[in-house]
Amino acid sequence: MATVVALPTGKALTVQGAADRYLESLPNPNTARSYGIGVSKAVDCLGAGRPLESVADDEVGEILEQLWGSGAVNTWNARRAAVQSWLNWCSDKGYSGPAVPAWAKRLTPPDSDTPAHSKTEIDRLIGRRDIHLREKTLWRMLYETAARSDEILALNIEDLDFAGRRCQVKAKGAKAKTRRRGEARDDFVLETVYWDAGTARLLPRLLKDRSRGPVFATHRKPGPGKVVGTRDLCPDTGLARLSYGQARALLDEATAVAGTGTGWDLHEYRHSALTHLGEQGTSLLMLMAKSRHKKPENVRKYFKPSPEAIAELTSFLAPGNSAR
Repeated sequence: MATVVALPTGKALTVQGAADRYLESLPNPNTARSYGIGVSKAVDCLGAGRPLESVADDEVGEILEQLWGSGAVNTWNARRAAVQSWLNWCSDKGYSGPAVPAWAKRLTPPDSDTPAHSKTEIDRLIGRRDIHLREKTLWRMLYETAARSDEILALNIEDLDFAGRRCQVKAKGAKAKTRRRGEARDDFVLETVYWDAGTARLLPRLLKDRSRGPVFATHRKPGPGKVVGTRDLCPDTGLARLSYGQARALLDEATAVAGTGTGWDLHEYRHSALTHLGEQGTSLLMLMAKSRHKKPENVRKYFKPSPEAIAELTSFLAPGNSAR
């Protein structure tokens, strides 16, 4: 008499096979590379040749804890998201398998540890006689616009609106504009940043007679073996755009107190600007408009009021008239 074998209700697939199919389905190679780190390590721990349906939910959670439970919060969240995306994809495709258990929760990221410098510190640094005009202009512009350093370094003179004290930048994660039928275009959705009197005084001195090319350029022409894009080269002087690494090293050199790597970081100007605006009572919505953040919790990480500002705020709680 023939033996009756029960067939699985879902599609049978090994752990490794499921991972391979998932990663191949990701259209963005950068996403596939990033997610592949977490998924591959999870596969190694779970057992590549095991049937996916034999893996229990709690086993997935234990593997996550084992691999990244003692790591940084952002690392945990990134690797957990990769594994969860993989298992959700398997479920959507009809493959029987586990899910990330409810107890393996996403963690709340901590506040950024990037410091905020006082306005006096920033003014003194930019006012130093040993600081070159290019660096003075860059640092003042970073502070007054509260923009990201790569956004400002990517500017060309043609992008600047001197009368309006503003310019448009290609923001972080900028999406390409699309035509009516969906074809991608070369240009991107741009965002506007604004500067004030400090930058307005320095920019004309820096640019002099130049009317095109990178706003912040190197002092030397690129070597014969270096390939530089047309936009990144001044057509009049032949000087190339100042890179992020060069700008960061110059700021570190000017502010280091205990050797290379102990000075300020370019991103600290953005933190400082948003902190100072917050201390002046700027509303959350206005801070978001200035920083161009889309989520309030992201702005919160940038606002780090000084002890003096908190003490002044607390004085309003004193009995009677707090104006002392």
